[in-house]
Formats: sequence, C-alpha cells, structure tokens
Amino acid sequence: MSTWPSSFSGASGRPPSPAKFGVLPLVVGTLHIVLGSCLLAVPIGLGTALWLSEYASDRGRAVVKPVLEVLAGIPSVVFGYFAVTAITPFIRRIIPSTEVFNSLSASIVVGVMVLPLVASLCDDAFRAVPRSLREGAYALGATKQEVCWQVLLPAALSGVLAAVVLAVSRAVGETMAVSLAAGNLAQITANPLKSIQTMTGFIVQISQGDIPAGTTEYQTLFAVGLLLFLITLGMNMVADAIFRRFREEYE
Repeated sequence: MSTWPSSFSGASGRPPSPAKFGVLPLVVGTLHIVLGSCLLAVPIGLGTALWLSEYASDRGRAVVKPVLEVLAGIPSVVFGYFAVTAITPFIRRIIPSTEVFNSLSASIVVGVMVLPLVASLCDDAFRAVPRSLREGAYALGATKQEVCWQVLLPAALSGVLAAVVLAVSRAVGETMAVSLAAGNLAQITANPLKSIQTMTGFIVQISQGDIPAGTTEYQTLFAVGLLLFLITLGMNMVADAIFRRFREEYE
C-alpha cells in the first residue's frame, strides 16, 4: 500500500498489484490543460478586452458582451461533449494518429470556457484606467495602438495579471469537460494528441462507487484532493500578491 509521501512523489497513476499510486502523471496532465487552455484564452481574451474597451462601438459592445456571458453560463459537461463529438473528430481528420481522448481537444474547450473570464476581467481593468491618461497620450501624438500597448496595458497591469492567474486557477479546477475529452489514462507525455488524466479527472474516476475507508484508493483520493486545494490556494495568493504589487491608484 502506498503512503502519502509516495503518493506525491510516485510516477505511476495506474494501480499495479499491489496497488500503488503516484500523483506526478496527474500533475503533468493538469499542466497540459493549463498551458494549452491559457495559450488560447489569454491572447484572445486580452485582444477582446482591448477591442471592447477602445475600438468597439456601443452596438458592437452590446453584441459581444452578452455572447461572452452566454459562453460563461454554458455547463462544462456540454463543452466536454462538444469536444468529443466535434473537436476531436476534426483534429483526427487532420492528424489521423490522434487518440480518441486527447489533451488537445480538452485544452481547446477549457480555453473557450476560460476566455469569458479573461476578457471580462481585463475589460473591467482597462475601463478603470482614467480617461485623462488616454487623452494625454493622444495629445502627445500617440496612435490608438500605442495608447493600448504603451499606456493602457501598463496602467491596468495588475488587473490583467490577476485575470491570468484566476484563469489558470479555473483551468486547474475544471472537471467534467476534461474528464470527457482528455480520457483517464494517467501517463507522463509531452504529446498533446495522447490521452491523459488530470487531478480532477482522477478524483471523478475514483469517487465512482463506494470506496472502503483505509484502502489505497481512499487515501490517494484525499492526497490528490489536498494537493489540488494547495495549488488553488497558492494561485489565489499569487493573484493577491500580484494585485498588491502592481496596483495603481488614480484620483
């Protein structure tokens, strides 16, 4: 039976005989989803926020904002089903070697789920910047693009970084979409076309049915849950530290 220290240090996510679990493949799988989803959500969300704040007309803003709210309100299980039935078949037509369950399609749907969070928080941060800063930059001859990247973004940096950290936390804690799209094969791999398993997906898999107290599965379930809690807590502490470090106060 594996002990808690070996659960955190082991590299096997599947139970051999006798049962022994390691959390490292689950951490690697979670990093797959976090990196993939943030590569999609952060640039598009930041660009969407800049467009909403500086370029969009009132009519365009009135259309895009509700769309983002609708995306944020769709249940995660719907995204997971869409990944399995639409995104994965599309990827397999392009790359036939793609497995049915893979981290790429899971990262795409999680990125779409995180996108409204990044866009809304960054938009709020941009709109909190005083109009006088923009007008001063325009008075000095700056273009709108220069105002966005050299004035607006540095002034709202605390809110933007906090939004990114919260997006990472959201991706770490996603469960249903990842469980459906990424599979349940705990392995250490750098190939996004292969099946993986995240910490939340492992909790869902092990929690199905009654688990006798004191067994390896029972102890590992709490070990993974504790690690997930510590990671999420750490992300929130990082977000708070970033907000305090880069916070700008305007009169």
